[in-house]
Amino acid sequence: MTKIAWVYPGQGSQKVGMGSDLSELPLAQEKFNIAAEILGWSVLDKCQNEDDLSQTLYTQPCLFVIESILSDLLQEKGEQPDLVAGHSLGEYSALYTAKVFDFATGLNLVKQRAELMNSAAGGKMAALMKFDRLQLETALNSIPDVVLANDNSAEQVVISGTPEAVDLVLAQVKAKRALPLKVSGAFHSPLMAQASQKFTEVLEQVSFQEAEVPVLSNIEPFPTINSEELKQRLIKQMTGGVRWREIMLQLPEEGIEQVMEVGPGNVLTGLIKRTCPNLSLKNIATVADF
Repeated sequence: MTKIAWVYPGQGSQKVGMGSDLSELPLAQEKFNIAAEILGWSVLDKCQNEDDLSQTLYTQPCLFVIESILSDLLQEKGEQPDLVAGHSLGEYSALYTAKVFDFATGLNLVKQRAELMNSAAGGKMAALMKFDRLQLETALNSIPDVVLANDNSAEQVVISGTPEAVDLVLAQVKAKRALPLKVSGAFHSPLMAQASQKFTEVLEQVSFQEAEVPVLSNIEPFPTINSEELKQRLIKQMTGGVRWREIMLQLPEEGIEQVMEVGPGNVLTGLIKRTCPNLSLKNIATVADF
């Protein structure tokens, strides 16, 4: 039998109008109603407004809700992954699918995470495409207050830190393209330490269950079902880097033959196609994709 991994995209993959085709399904309606009670606003309404959807405060809960519903629909049809992983925020959707926590618990965590990250200020993030990795590693080792935030693939990374430090790295590293990201702070860097400490206090109050399927985490790209280990990995995620390149390379090592990206867009399957060309890929973003 084909071994399948489900992967979940994070912030940046959101699409205006996402989830609108789910609104008539009873399973989805129930989740949207629960979300409205927890959040105090409508996910479907925010998904129709580009300005709202671009704000961390709304982006993260909306993605979690949509991805969770798509996962529920897949499981309702008898589908089940052998392994799950998520990119940054997407790790929460992966943990929900693995039954580490229920929907309401997951959404409450994502809501508080989004609020803390949205309030972070004073940092900068930038993406580099087709860059000199040795130059980048040398620059990051010599310049303080900037780190590798997202190691997305051999040809695409994101750096994060103070604006001055990020600009200094960009000036020293040869890249085909460098693009500042529209974010409120230096996510996945030590500059998130204060927000991370507050979020750690939140996480420590939540009970995690053993995962029903192994999870590859951003901070440790090796599978585990251990509840305490998964919680500790999540605690470290806010200040630690997203090791997506290593997660992709681990998939074939775990015997995975097919990867299904559950959520809007095709960012992750695009990265996987270039990194692990022998894997079969599929996207589930809308009802039509079923």
